[in-house]
Amino acid sequence: MIDTRDITGLILAGGRGSRMGGVDKGLQPFRGLPLAQHALMRLAPQVGSVMINANRNLPTYASFGAPVWPDGLADYAGPLAGFLVGLEHCATPWLLTVPCDTPLFPSDLATRMAAAATAEGADIAMAAAPEQGDDGGTRVRTQPVFCLLRVGLLESLMRFTQEGGRKIDRWTEQHRCAIVAFDRPDDDPLAFRNTNTLAELHALEGQPSP
Repeated sequence: MIDTRDITGLILAGGRGSRMGGVDKGLQPFRGLPLAQHALMRLAPQVGSVMINANRNLPTYASFGAPVWPDGLADYAGPLAGFLVGLEHCATPWLLTVPCDTPLFPSDLATRMAAAATAEGADIAMAAAPEQGDDGGTRVRTQPVFCLLRVGLLESLMRFTQEGGRKIDRWTEQHRCAIVAFDRPDDDPLAFRNTNTLAELHALEGQPSP
C-alpha cells in the first residue's frame, strides 16, 4: 500500500480562466476562501506535502503557505504543463493532482487513488464520477485532472509534451492506468462538480454542504 506521506499533492491553478472572463480562477472566492486555498486546506491532510501550480499572482499564492511553481511550457499549455512542473519538483514517489476549480473533491481522494494504483500495479490512477448526460441518463465519466502519478513518469511526459502533446488522455493511455470510480451511495454527488464560469461557482457555493 502507498503511504500517503509518499504522495505530494499539486493544485492546478495555472489556467487562463477564459470562461470566467480571464480572471485568475484560483483566487475567486468560495465560501469565504479563494478556490486554491480551499483546495489546499482540503488536500493537505490527505498527503505528505502540497505544491501549487500558478502562472499569475505568484506572491498571493505563496501566501497560502505552499511552494508555487509556474509552467515551464509557454502560453498556458494546459493541465499537462502543471503535471510536468509538479513531477519535476516532486520529492516523493507519487504526485496527486487536483484542479483548483472543483472545491468539494473527496476527503478520501488520496487513499482511494493509492489503493487502486496498488491493487492494479498501475503507474497512474485516474478518478471517475457519475455525470448526467444530455439524454438525462447517468454514466461514470473519467476526471483526467484528478490523477495520481508515479514520479518516474517524468521522462515520458517530457517527451510527450516536447512533441507537442497536450491532451491528458492521449498521454495516460500510454501507461497502465487504474480508473477509480467515486460512485458509492455515500459519495457526494457534487464532489467533482467543477466551476468554469462565475455563475457555476456561485451556484455551487449555494448548495448545502453534505
